[in-house]
Amino acid sequence: MVDPRKSSTSLEGAAKAAHGFRRDIEGKVVSDKMDKTVVVECTNYSRDPLYGKYVKTKKRHKAHDETNQYKTGDLVIITEHRPISAEKRFIVSKLVKKFIEE
Repeated sequence: MVDPRKSSTSLEGAAKAAHGFRRDIEGKVVSDKMDKTVVVECTNYSRDPLYGKYVKTKKRHKAHDETNQYKTGDLVIITEHRPISAEKRFIVSKLVKKFIEE
């Protein structure tokens, strides 16, 4: 008998092996004005080698959103992908937290 949990993980493993290593980055949607595209701002904290202080760096990535479901303020995970357009190199893979306006 085949365990369905094992078969799904083996399929995911095979897909990862076929495409190689792809980064998953968590970020916040800062713009959704384009069609099928969102701009995601990813924040990274790194330690300064000389002074030891933690420095915040921000990077903005354009990510593909096929259904236009993600809005400004949402926390999402984006995954590396083949080039979709001149600037799009990521796709939105998962919604972490929906933005709730008070």
